[in-house]
Amino acid sequence: MVGYAVGLGNVWRFPYLTYNNGGGAFLIPYVIMLALAGLPLFFLECSMGQFSSLGPVSVWRILPLFQGVGITMVLISLFVTIYYNVIIAYSLYYLFASFQRELPWSKCSISWADGNCSRSPFVTHCNVSISINEIFQANKSWVDANNLTCINGSEVYQTGQLPSEQYWNKVALQRSSGLDETGVIVWYLALCLLLAWLIVGAALFKGIKSSGKVVYFTALFPYVVLLILVIRGATLEGAAKGISYYIGAQSNFAKLKDAEVWKDAATQIFYSLSVAWGGLVALSSYNKFNNNCYSDAIVVCVTNCLTSVFAGFAIFSILGHMAHISGKEVTQVVKSGFDLAFIAYPEALAQLPGGPFWSVLFFFMLLTLGLDSQFASIETITTTIQDLFPKVMKKMRAPITLGCCLVLFFLGLICVTQAGIYWVNLIDHFCAGWGILIAAILEIIGVVWIYGGNRFIDDIEMMIGAKRWIFWLWWRTCWFVITPILLMSILIWSVIQFRRPKYGQIPYPNWGVALGWCMITFCIIWIPVMAIINIIQAKGNIFQRIATCCRPAANWGPYLEKHRGERYENMSDSKKETNHEISNISDSRKPE
Repeated sequence: MVGYAVGLGNVWRFPYLTYNNGGGAFLIPYVIMLALAGLPLFFLECSMGQFSSLGPVSVWRILPLFQGVGITMVLISLFVTIYYNVIIAYSLYYLFASFQRELPWSKCSISWADGNCSRSPFVTHCNVSISINEIFQANKSWVDANNLTCINGSEVYQTGQLPSEQYWNKVALQRSSGLDETGVIVWYLALCLLLAWLIVGAALFKGIKSSGKVVYFTALFPYVVLLILVIRGATLEGAAKGISYYIGAQSNFAKLKDAEVWKDAATQIFYSLSVAWGGLVALSSYNKFNNNCYSDAIVVCVTNCLTSVFAGFAIFSILGHMAHISGKEVTQVVKSGFDLAFIAYPEALAQLPGGPFWSVLFFFMLLTLGLDSQFASIETITTTIQDLFPKVMKKMRAPITLGCCLVLFFLGLICVTQAGIYWVNLIDHFCAGWGILIAAILEIIGVVWIYGGNRFIDDIEMMIGAKRWIFWLWWRTCWFVITPILLMSILIWSVIQFRRPKYGQIPYPNWGVALGWCMITFCIIWIPVMAIINIIQAKGNIFQRIATCCRPAANWGPYLEKHRGERYENMSDSKKETNHEISNISDSRKPE
């Protein structure tokens, strides 16, 4: 779960948000939103999966009317896995490119750089005099070609493109002019993508048993690298300046009056913890029934947030050094997302002594950060298949898992064309946004308001033991009131603030935006579709049918009879074989 929750966003998004929203002051709304929105949802999902030992679709036996919410979660995870492995492929490419005596983006190479490639501003125009009475402005290249001299003080400067920026666009991506210009498949990115899927398939071919061993490395190794980068960054000249901008003297508490800051904090917590993606339900479904999922939720959430804060020191100390040696302000070198991971930070590493070594460490860290999140996303998909076709998965888990990886590889090939980065950005913009918020809102409304928050608390106490009323006071307050209102506010804010997607300054064509809407519609349309199907299949008049769908299914509850107690003694065993806790399908436990 730590590997799933801690991902690329902790390194390339949180530090930028902190810097942009008041520095250290941003930690106040961040921690508050963790307590009010992130942790309550995380605990709720962990409890649902562990109690029922079911995946994100079948777990909605708890409330058949909302079965489509689980399908929405799985479909969004499916879309995200397509482009997320492309980002892992980028990391693999840069990792391999770093095994050289000199990093290829350390200087402007004549093989790929153009006249704009420069670490410092360069003159584009200036005034020249060809006679006593005639002064005019001319292009600098024309001035040089005619052996003329610029008049002092008349130079017009243009900011150059960093070598790392041109390397990213011209070499790594071979980026086209827009979504309309697909171009060819970039063969080395396609090979890196294939390698990424082979790694994922190899780690998951035995299910949670094999991936659970792999993530001991992929979840822990990033912390080793972060620690090394923090120590190295702290020894560099100018590091203090970077840290000051991140979380020090530059902190601006006046920013706390800005609603945008609170929205950013809530959004970052929501996406960082990976709630409402289905992965938490899938992973917790493999827990023992009496596992303390409450302490799990606390540990994972706190670890996730501390990792984000710690990563900021590794990022800003080295960016501060880069600003120092280039004579720029930190504000001029700090970036977010792709620009941080593949332009700003590689540029900073290229200027360090032993740059290739630090580059290998950094991109290997990105690789491991991405892989363990990807493992859980694929496990979400295979767990859903297991719930639907348990006998098939029991016999053919490995071929089905590898088949899923192969299909997703082919679907991802569009993302490694010359227009690939535009596709990655488009899927991320639409699928990883509103759909997840809608699923989260319906999830908490369905479980707490319709199934019953108090009934759900009784279910949890069957696993972790009875607690005093004061223990549940906070969780009741959040589940019933605060968390749903916060999530609805974020959704409404996001709709009001909607902007057409663009990559850098390049807008998307109308057909691209329409395709984005089609993707998110395809994901969420299953919520009303499955509600209608379940109502039609129920018996009685329309009101009786709706009431039936708002009650738990007959086979909802703990799998093993010894865990059911009096509350679930009449539970149906009609789908006994889909359970994860004792099933040999997962091969991760023995029958109790």
